[in-house]
Amino acid sequence: MRKDNRGNNELRPIKFTKDFTKHALGSVLVEFGDTKVITTASVDYKSPKWMEEDDKRGWVTAEYSLLPASTNTRCQRERTKISGRTHEIQRLIGRSLRACVDLEKMTGITITIDADVIQADGGTRTASICGGFIAMREAIQKLIKDGKLTENPIIEPIAAISAGICHDEILLDLDYEEDSHARVDSNVILTKSGKIVDFQTTAEGEPYEKSQMLEIFEIAKSGINKIIDMYEKV
Repeated sequence: MRKDNRGNNELRPIKFTKDFTKHALGSVLVEFGDTKVITTASVDYKSPKWMEEDDKRGWVTAEYSLLPASTNTRCQRERTKISGRTHEIQRLIGRSLRACVDLEKMTGITITIDADVIQADGGTRTASICGGFIAMREAIQKLIKDGKLTENPIIEPIAAISAGICHDEILLDLDYEEDSHARVDSNVILTKSGKIVDFQTTAEGEPYEKSQMLEIFEIAKSGINKIIDMYEKV
């Protein structure tokens, strides 16, 4: 039995609070149990500096940060140099959000998603992707309303969730304690139609079977379907 009495295939309580901040074009406070992340979408009306002049795509990028008191021991602010973990997570967020939009419909527009973790209890990257998608969706709707975009570049929604094997049980949406004891740790990102954006599965100890990998995928897919259904109610 899990400490919060969830079934193995149950999500933690999830909540999305729109318009959480005043100035960003899209902002969402996303809560996965005790994990809380503020995600915002800011817009620049220009292409990234590295992009060729004749490239007609827009761009979506992301930055991620654990705030100092978000964990049980204070973590240092990354002021001048970000850690490898942070770099990997923000690349994952940006890559995932770009997978669900048609960048050619965003010419001359860059959307930056900022994910700031104010409380961490496992699954911060997956929560950031879910909140980041809603913040991006809100920003795009306002750009369309203001005539900055002529059509919606979002192809279909995406969502992300963690799963893994802990105490020989396959569990969905691991909290920190479960994740720290997991024998296998996975992060799964899918589109609404079930296409795979990312499927990271790592053995933290002894190897696992292919059949277990497929079980992890299926339990994650069921959770992602529920999260995407929640998007419609936000």
